[in-house]
Amino acid sequence: MNEAELLFSSIFNCNRLSLYLNKKSLLDKDNAGFVSSVLRRRINGEPIQYILGKTEFMGFEFKVTPDVLIPRPETEILVETALKYVSGRNILDIGTGSGNIAISLAKLLQNINITAIDISEKAVEIALKNAKLNNVQGKIKFIKNDLFTCDVLGETCYDIIVSNPPYIPSKEIDKLQPEIKYEPRIALDGGLDGLDFYRCLIAGSIKYLKKGGLLILEMGFNQSEALKNIFQKFEDFEIIEVVKDYNNIERVIVARRKP
Repeated sequence: MNEAELLFSSIFNCNRLSLYLNKKSLLDKDNAGFVSSVLRRRINGEPIQYILGKTEFMGFEFKVTPDVLIPRPETEILVETALKYVSGRNILDIGTGSGNIAISLAKLLQNINITAIDISEKAVEIALKNAKLNNVQGKIKFIKNDLFTCDVLGETCYDIIVSNPPYIPSKEIDKLQPEIKYEPRIALDGGLDGLDFYRCLIAGSIKYLKKGGLLILEMGFNQSEALKNIFQKFEDFEIIEVVKDYNNIERVIVARRKP
């Protein structure tokens, strides 16, 4: 289904076939004004996911608004990598946004406890709605907080810490495609070199990650070597894998806290 078909089938609440078979009856006078306004929003660059108020990730539906980053297909690599390594019960998701990572893990894993934090109160509210939408609200504790400054996080408690942090260099954001301006800058801006949050994540995770536990991070294009250099400054970690995405770009880095 292409973007136009997705947009119109959602507007008219019908499948792709009905869209073509009943096109005359669907586009009546009552609907014409609404369709026109929706098309203007899309022409102006507003992402289709925000217009529809939803998107799909890992085969599950998620509500999205401009308060949260739109889940990307590349982030599915992060989830798939975490699934491959899960051996314990406790997972921490940092910067949960719409909750797509935590909720997907909760849907696909049994006997798991997940804590998901985000600095944005509105993001946490949306994540809670998505957990309820996907029937996993009892498996995830959502917390409004900033990185590791949260008293309720258990020290040396987590088997895996996952995160898709902001990793775009500040000066690059305004050069990206127009759709990006609709997304929350706080979820995109990784500081001068795009690596600010990685430095905080790697340093802070030592306190909360069990020995032998894993830190699994999504990264941006051409950031792999820089991240490896950051990890080398910490004797507590060893890098065990770098995972490429579908475009052969190094997308996820996996590091183990040394026993």
